[in-house]
Amino acid sequence: MRRAPVLVAGGAVLAAAVAFGAHSVVRQPPRGADYTGAGTGSVVVDITPGASAGQIGETLHRAGVVASAQSFVQEVVVRSKEGALRPGRYRLRRRMAASAALDLLTSPRSRVIRTVTVPEGLRTSEVLERLASATGIPLRDFTRAAAKPDDLRLPPYAQGGVEGFLFPATYDFDEGTTARSLLRRMVARFRLAADKVGLERRAGGLRLSPRDAVTVASIVQAEGGTEADYPKVARVVYNRLARGAKLEMDSTVNYALRRHTLKVSEQDTKIDSPYNTYARAGLPPGPIGNPGESALLATLHPASGDWYWFVTTDPRRKITKFTDNEAEFRKYREELNRYLGTN
Repeated sequence: MRRAPVLVAGGAVLAAAVAFGAHSVVRQPPRGADYTGAGTGSVVVDITPGASAGQIGETLHRAGVVASAQSFVQEVVVRSKEGALRPGRYRLRRRMAASAALDLLTSPRSRVIRTVTVPEGLRTSEVLERLASATGIPLRDFTRAAAKPDDLRLPPYAQGGVEGFLFPATYDFDEGTTARSLLRRMVARFRLAADKVGLERRAGGLRLSPRDAVTVASIVQAEGGTEADYPKVARVVYNRLARGAKLEMDSTVNYALRRHTLKVSEQDTKIDSPYNTYARAGLPPGPIGNPGESALLATLHPASGDWYWFVTTDPRRKITKFTDNEAEFRKYREELNRYLGTN
């Protein structure tokens, strides 16, 4: 499949250029050559932030969209559309009348929107890397934006921490998207999900703060095999908390070690970190990833049961077994070890 070429508006400002937002012109530029009709075929054109009407006209001319930059600028001036031009990626046609090209450039339907999908459970560092790769915005921009949580409109109970509050979903973006604006949308999407599941109200009913509930959800997301298992994993967490016991979750150790693995050794469980739930009782100090709606729901609506242990004995098929019997737990752990080839 052939891809339509992409051109970028930019370069030196022409003498006849009309800047975005200008509402008066000293003199009108000449009309210049012009095509007639709506044009044919397809071409994608990038309009960069700050480009003038003259620069846009030059880009359209080089792309074969309009017959001349002057005809496009004249159309912008005559119709007083200086303030309607916006940066972005647009799908236009070749050999269009300047008026038809301007119609498409000011129509939301012509804008080419790209998307990035953020899966459930990614850590914030992984989310930022994925966003940078998909959008082309430098990773350092996302890192700097995440380091200024006050600019992201986090809920008060986030306590200034981004981890756990960048909601996994599919987001669209265009040339005008910034790192901060995209992270703000992710936080806003989290707040919508939190309202939908009744996070603050239901967390209180479980004697948890909303932040603690998000922390539990992040563990559920990281540990759970299938979504059907999530409520059971949440129940194991609550059963252990009720006894004042250590959670002993491999996912929290992996978070402390900044890695992902099914093979957590005894030495790993001795790491000195507040996220090491083998060494410290209770919840870790904050979320260990960004949970989705299913994990939040399971956290707020745990299953009923006396389970105290669970083991994902077959990670490939996501088979997880739950028990309140330590002998059964040891048997399940041996099944996992055989799967991993560590026996």
